[in-house]
Amino acid sequence: MIEMLMEMFSYTFLVRAVIVGLLVSLCAALLGVSLVLKRYSMIGDGLSHVGFGTLAIATAMNAAPLTVSIPIVVLAAFLLLRISENSKIKGDAAIALISTSSLAIGVVVISLTTGMNTDVCNYMFGSILAMSKDDVTLSVALAIVVLVLFVLFYNKIFAVTFDESFAKATGTKAGLYNMLIAFLTAITIVLGMRMMGALLISSLIIFPALTSMRICKKFRSVTICSAIVSVICFFIGVVISYVYATPTGASVVIVNIAAFLLFWVTNIVLRRSKS
Repeated sequence: MIEMLMEMFSYTFLVRAVIVGLLVSLCAALLGVSLVLKRYSMIGDGLSHVGFGTLAIATAMNAAPLTVSIPIVVLAAFLLLRISENSKIKGDAAIALISTSSLAIGVVVISLTTGMNTDVCNYMFGSILAMSKDDVTLSVALAIVVLVLFVLFYNKIFAVTFDESFAKATGTKAGLYNMLIAFLTAITIVLGMRMMGALLISSLIIFPALTSMRICKKFRSVTICSAIVSVICFFIGVVISYVYATPTGASVVIVNIAAFLLFWVTNIVLRRSKS
């Protein structure tokens, strides 16, 4: 096992993938708890489709993908939040509207420029080979920003997540912290898309939170457990991907599914033993 891991980490691209992947998994898991509890879990799916569209445009312009994608996806996150709060188009409908539009634009741009080739598969399903040295540097810096901001504003995020009306009544600027959550989510989605793909990145937000909720009941314990589960599942997924030559993103999701089923069965056993 140790020899296999040493061989695996002798490849520079795998070291890059693991560093970025672990940080993105940690960020996604922390934010995922709030998003799932606020019923915004599908926002990750919507923003990933926006990211796909912007990556396609960046490729057509020969521009740096992350440099173009991050500001546009952040704007899309704010727009989704604004539409959901102040429009007749609510929640899932707003996400579906923006995500399908972005996906269509991305597909058209790619078909008119580079053509429907393997790059599309990399964007849709992810590729660890897509991570350049500059991507890793930017990803690590932004992931640290996400983690620091989450820790600094943990109490406010907790208040807004559980009872937004009460938070507003106590003077908390709920709108500001909702925008902070949207901002952090947008950055996390863009960072993880290159590796997990537009169709799978939302799994990093949804699965760890739902898995932890099978056993843990308090916000803090769910958040900590979610972070641990997400990091472990990502690492195991990468190892499986290396050993069996399977797609990285899909391997990580399958490991997350297995973890969810394990926690679910454990929850059932614990409840029956108590009764």
